[in-house]
Order: sequence, then structure tokens, then C-alpha cells
Amino acid sequence: MTKKTQGINTICTHAGELEDQQFKGAVSPLYMSTSYAFEDVEVKRYPRYFNTPNQQALAQKMAALEHGEAALIFGSGMAAVSTSLLAFLHKGDHVVLQKTLYGGTSNLVVEEFQKFGIEYSFTEDLSAEAFEKEIKDNTKVIYIETPSNPLLTITNLEAVSKLAKKHGLVSMIDNTFASPVNQNPIDFGIDVVIHSATKYMGGHSDILAGTVISSEEYVDKIFQLAKNFGGSLSDYTVWLLERSIKTMGIRVKAQNENAGKLAEFLQQHELVSKVYYPGLKAHPDHELAKKQMKGFGGMLSFELKELDAAVFMKYLKLIKPSMSLAGVESTILSPSKTSHGLLSPEERLAQGIKDGLLRFSVGIEEPEDLIADIEQALEETKKDMLDVRL
Repeated sequence: MTKKTQGINTICTHAGELEDQQFKGAVSPLYMSTSYAFEDVEVKRYPRYFNTPNQQALAQKMAALEHGEAALIFGSGMAAVSTSLLAFLHKGDHVVLQKTLYGGTSNLVVEEFQKFGIEYSFTEDLSAEAFEKEIKDNTKVIYIETPSNPLLTITNLEAVSKLAKKHGLVSMIDNTFASPVNQNPIDFGIDVVIHSATKYMGGHSDILAGTVISSEEYVDKIFQLAKNFGGSLSDYTVWLLERSIKTMGIRVKAQNENAGKLAEFLQQHELVSKVYYPGLKAHPDHELAKKQMKGFGGMLSFELKELDAAVFMKYLKLIKPSMSLAGVESTILSPSKTSHGLLSPEERLAQGIKDGLLRFSVGIEEPEDLIADIEQALEETKKDMLDVRL
């Protein structure tokens, strides 16, 4: 593991840069070739092998951001998740997963793992005891996500990493919601860190990508499967992602600040019944979040009090009802219809996800403008409800 020696914005801007040796340009050059020489070269480069110049450079930046030794860049977050899990799980193995996970990950496990002969268990809660309870003789991996999607639950990184080491297991985390700006799980002993780079790393709602960061040994193990699955990313998108990450530190800082203000506003509003945000003192895991996070993130969720969530979203003018998250623009969605739509109603309720839950990705707009938009949408929705009753 490499130690952090520079600030986050310096790493975002300069780590993993490619030098423009011919023209001395200020940014990394883009190498679009899909065919490279194989004779008299140090590296036999091939896009599917994750080792083109731009792929390797961005992987160095990812590793530096998460304080890891090595990284791989994938075509999507789910490509990173599935390849990482299947690299360490084989027929007859077992994986322990936390109760609250991204719907796509849960669906992958439930729909596909049985076909591979892989067993799995979801924990009853997020305590270390709940994880240990599910460990079997054939368990190989513990998989967590914190803050979780969409209820922003917090899992104790240090407790999970210690438990994994005690039983000789590989610990993995989806760190997407936090971003490397707010949380670095490797510093707490987690083995493998996964991101949907589509989100805060891309940051502009126009890049689809994923990444995995770990030790050189574990990244090589994941690579051996990844090269066969073919989930690599085009060099043009790799170059765009490297450019986007340069501003990630300042973007996420602004989103952290805005989300904190919006969470406090929503918590005090008479038409909002519940707010899920680890930065609120009322959040049950607030103290744990303070211990392992540098910032509380730009994501929050909330439930309306006796108002139709779908009607509310239609009245929003600035905040966009839209899928995905973490762009510079604020977006909102219904998890039951989007991110967790692949789960059954019973599976969603088991995770505490109600149909009226709204997930709010706070952007970099002025917080006063976002508050004004929410206020007018709440008032219009309230009027509609009164008209229906009359």
C-alpha cells in the first residue's frame, strides 16, 4: 500500500499524468490505437489487457486516490463489482453481504450466483456480530457498501476488516457513495475498493466506467478474470475520466456542503417525515461516520409526510428527476422504480426501502436555489392533495 503524501486536489490533478514528450502539452495526450507492436517492446499492449498508455496512467491515479498499490479501469461499475467478486469466488464458495446494498449488486448475487454454484448470505443488520454469524467454513469474501444506497447506512470499516482478517477472508467495499474524497477504506484495512466511476469520479453525467483498487497481488488476480470477461474501457472515455477527476476534490467538497444544508432544511420541514443523511446528528450512525469519513457526502434520502412523491417530483423545476447520481447538477429519483427496481417489493421492504422514498443527489448549485425549488414543489403538491380531498 502506498502512503498518501499529497493533498487530494494535488492527487486528482497530477497523479498518473502522461507526459506529452513531443509537444509538451499541459494535459495527458490521448492514445487511441487498438493495435500495438509486440516485438522489441517492454510491454505488449492490448486494450482488453487493461494496459494501454491511458489505461495504465488512469489506474495509477485511481490507486493514489485510494491509497492502494494498483488499480484496474472497467467499462462500468457493475463490471468492476462482478469481476472482483467472481475472481475470489468459485463453485462451492460462500460470500457474506451486508443487508443494504445497491440493487444491481443484490440482483447480480441473487440471479447469477446460483448458476455458478456460489452460496451467499445477507446479514440481518450491520453489526460485526451479524457478519460473523453468517460466516461458514466455505466463506471466502465479505462484501459491504458504506454509505449504503439509498438509505445512507454506515458500516464499521475497521470492524469488518478485522473480522475478515480473523477468518482469513477477503474484504470488499463499494465506496461509490463516499468517493475517495470522503473515505479511504484501505486505510481501515479493507482489501478491495470498488467504485462506479460513472458517479463522483466522472461527475458530469456523461461517462460510464468502473474501477477496482487493491494490492498488486489482488489486482492481478482480478485482472486474470477481467481479461477474459472483456470489460475494459475505450481509451477516449479513459482520457475523459482522467480529465474529470482533476476537479473531483472541489466538486465533492461543494456537494458535501450543499447536502448538509439541504438535509438540515428537510429535517425541519413539516411536510417531510424522515431524512437519511449521516451528517445529521440524528442519524443513528453519525458518530461512526465522523470517525471513518472526512466528509458526509452529497447523497441523502427522504420521505414525504402524506404527500405523493411522484407528484412532488413533477413540480420540481431546478432539480431533475433523473436516474444515476453524483453529477454537478442536482437530481432526484424513486429507488423503488430505478436503482432498486430489479428487487421484489418484499426484498425492498426488507431493506427498508419504501415506495415513497426519494433519493436526492445534491449538486453544486447555490443551496438557496435548491431549497426554494423544493419549497415550491412541496407547496404545489400540498395544494393538489387538498384539491383532491375537496
